[in-house]
Amino acid sequence: MNRVLLTGIFILSSLAALAQTSVGIRGGYTTSTYSYRPTPSTRGISVDGIGTPTFALVFEHFNAKNAGIEVNLQFLRLGFMQVSDEDIEPELVNETQFDYLKIPMLSSFFLGKSGRFQIKLGPHLGYLLQAKDISREFSNASPAEIPTYGGLDDKPRKIMYGLTAGAGISKLFGKSTLTGEVRFAYDFTNPEGQERIFDMNSTNLEFTLAYLFRVRDSKTSNVVK
Repeated sequence: MNRVLLTGIFILSSLAALAQTSVGIRGGYTTSTYSYRPTPSTRGISVDGIGTPTFALVFEHFNAKNAGIEVNLQFLRLGFMQVSDEDIEPELVNETQFDYLKIPMLSSFFLGKSGRFQIKLGPHLGYLLQAKDISREFSNASPAEIPTYGGLDDKPRKIMYGLTAGAGISKLFGKSTLTGEVRFAYDFTNPEGQERIFDMNSTNLEFTLAYLFRVRDSKTSNVVK
């Protein structure tokens, strides 16, 4: 965890020293979905996800006309709700939450001046802060259910990695910028670290607003202000 934090702080500090750099906050709502395969011969099984708030510190830097980079230091909660067989009444639910510190590192491209349309794309890394089992109401299902991850004997994988893409609209007000954005992320992460199921992955969708304040202006003529 310390290595991830130090890497994030180093990246963000480096960006802050560059020309036309903005810093700010981003917050909104995120939903996640999970799918898993109990064994190699089993088809993928989708389970319901959860919806939660998310927030991030934002560092944005533009060093060329209509192009730049953005790095976030984000708290992100993902999770799933797996419901028992439909023939069982009342329904039984297994729910687990994963809290991550996530660092998206995105290339950013925009069209426009005071009003901009932006698209963003790049990898993300993250570290699992906590795994918590909210409810475990059934077990020994067929096919096997997703196992627990918040118990004392559970050892989920800590590292998250994947790809993030986003699109949004931003408006400049002097040195301030207000941005509305939608992001989609696919995680290659399989939190299963004890070979109890064969594979698992997740996606998440974010709807956010961000406020940025420009802390350093460009001294070059090829950056649009």
